[in-house]
Amino acid sequence: LALDLGLRPGNKAVTAAMENASSAFYRGFLGGLFDADGGIQGTQEKGVSVRLAQSNLATLSAVQRMLLRLGIACRIYRERRPAGVRWLPDGKGGRAPYQCNADHELVIANENVGRFAELIGFTDSTKAAQLAVTVDSYRRKPNRERFVGVVESVEPAGMETVYDVQIPGINAFDANGFVVHNCGEQPLPPYGACLLGSINLSRLVRDPFGAEAALDMAALRGLVRVAVRMLDNAIDISNFPLPEQANEARAKRRIGLGVTGLADALIFCKARYGSAQAVALTEAWMAEVRRAAYLASVELAREKGSFPLFEAEAYLAGESIRELDDEVRAAIAEHGIRNALLTSIAPTGTISIFADNVSSGLEPVFAFTYRRHVTMPDGGRREETVSDYAYRQYRAQFGEAAQLPDYFVTAASLAPSDHVAMQAAVQKYIDASISKTINLPEDISFEAFKDVYLQAYDQGCKGCTTYRPNEVTGAVLESDAAAALPAEPELPLVQPEAKPRDELDAGAVVYMTQPLDRPGALPGQTYKIKWPESDHSIYITINDVIQDGRRRPFEVFINSKNVDHFAWTVALTRMISAVFRRGGDVSFVVEELKAVFDPRGGYWVDGHYIPSLLAAIGEVIERHMIAIGFIANPNAEPEAGETLIALPAGGQAQGGGNDGTGDEGPRLRGCPKCGTPGLIRQEGCETCVSCGYSKCS
Repeated sequence: LALDLGLRPGNKAVTAAMENASSAFYRGFLGGLFDADGGIQGTQEKGVSVRLAQSNLATLSAVQRMLLRLGIACRIYRERRPAGVRWLPDGKGGRAPYQCNADHELVIANENVGRFAELIGFTDSTKAAQLAVTVDSYRRKPNRERFVGVVESVEPAGMETVYDVQIPGINAFDANGFVVHNCGEQPLPPYGACLLGSINLSRLVRDPFGAEAALDMAALRGLVRVAVRMLDNAIDISNFPLPEQANEARAKRRIGLGVTGLADALIFCKARYGSAQAVALTEAWMAEVRRAAYLASVELAREKGSFPLFEAEAYLAGESIRELDDEVRAAIAEHGIRNALLTSIAPTGTISIFADNVSSGLEPVFAFTYRRHVTMPDGGRREETVSDYAYRQYRAQFGEAAQLPDYFVTAASLAPSDHVAMQAAVQKYIDASISKTINLPEDISFEAFKDVYLQAYDQGCKGCTTYRPNEVTGAVLESDAAAALPAEPELPLVQPEAKPRDELDAGAVVYMTQPLDRPGALPGQTYKIKWPESDHSIYITINDVIQDGRRRPFEVFINSKNVDHFAWTVALTRMISAVFRRGGDVSFVVEELKAVFDPRGGYWVDGHYIPSLLAAIGEVIERHMIAIGFIANPNAEPEAGETLIALPAGGQAQGGGNDGTGDEGPRLRGCPKCGTPGLIRQEGCETCVSCGYSKCS
């Protein structure tokens, strides 16, 4: 194991392979290392610490990173014992002088000692007992770790290729010992609150599409003053879940005032998103938002006092504060300021819909008409066709047939550089950060993709989020370009028959019945599959609904601890459930799944060969459909009077008998493979005389 991890005689440093190991490995390795070279010092009165001394500073730094990943903060003290000659045991019962390297020491203190005891501890009995007694003797809580570090220096080290990552459900990852989050329009400290508000710029444009189209700056300043006061009041009236959250919010009084409807406002002013004209207008508007927000906060400080942690000299030395004009800085120096931070750009996806579907945040218009997928209370999804606010205003003013001018652009039609230019223009006037998605073409090259991030970095953006369409992750919104065009009359060759009331007709496309409504509670059954190549069982839950007095499958849930199955089981769950909820004869799902063959081969399960895991799922669904009476058992013996017979093509069944089918002849079964009514039972198995299909093969 040691050799596999890169250790060699004479080279016992912590290797990269060891740092990339699991947390369980960390705990075992660090426990052994502290057993060998670590110790406990001090008392609660003078401070208790766990210490590790090493002459190899690189080893201590690696141990520090490993401890940080376990949530244990520590500090390294360099050259606790300087290099030099020391008298040490010579192995012969005496002592001799030896040239020794400098010794460095890693110290775990405060509340981190308890976390060390919980996660790592000692196996050495003496050290373990000493640690246990020390932790148990605490009469008060240990000092809290404040995670404050001092940066000694920052030196350029060149360019390095790095990759952003995502952990589903967490959206954070380990960046060399630091916990880094993917999202960041409002970077927050521990217990920080995200208090956001947005000004709808599209409603402030006077004379939209006209020669004098412009944003009403006086109205903008007035709205900003009201918004700052409103957000500041929200801090005082909020009922925070934890006292730590309330203390953090009221100590700094952080707010995040931003905008929405920017793209629509630019359209009203006849400026193409991403153009030099649009950048200039955006900078003018955002500069006014920033100035008005800071002056409003100064006014509140004169009225109610500055935020409790305000220190004029340190605050005015801040990077974003140095960018303010002299008048605003002088006002802050004289009266203080009510809010530590004031501006931020949020996604505003939901509130932009409430604002008559204006463009969201600083994003361009996604599409002028599009389909939005809405999640319903029962977990199902419904499609809604919506249109952009500026688009509807243009149509109302100039008519449905009017051609859209060139300043009507959508996210997909813009170059990535247009997105970056707009984000950089806004970032200059935002003291926090920005939520922005840069839409990329699906076929973008890696070099062009990398260049987007380099452009964002060079232009001063604090973050950069990209989206490239793909078949895996899907999207909340789907453009519907055809919906924006005037419909052309269709001339059907044959007059269509009247449609049943549960069918929807859209041009030449006929949709199946609308999805069934989901009751609050459904009967169902859970089945367990143990597939040979999976370490974990797969559980399949099938719920049913009662329709027209008949029990029918309604939804499927597939779950397993095996994360290798996660993506396709979620996709299969959604697809099968969507088919079931459409109603009708959905038994074809069984045959489609059972027909899937794994190229690596299947397995014999309980004396029965199953060609793939998907086929096994199909058999479970089939067994459930049979159990609830939705389909007949194809392997059941024929009932008395029932005849399985092959018909010649276009022929009639010969013979008769009282088979319960009246004058129409015997009950016939079609082949599930070729569809012809040529299925007979031979030697206890159904076989098709037309294509050779056999149920037992």
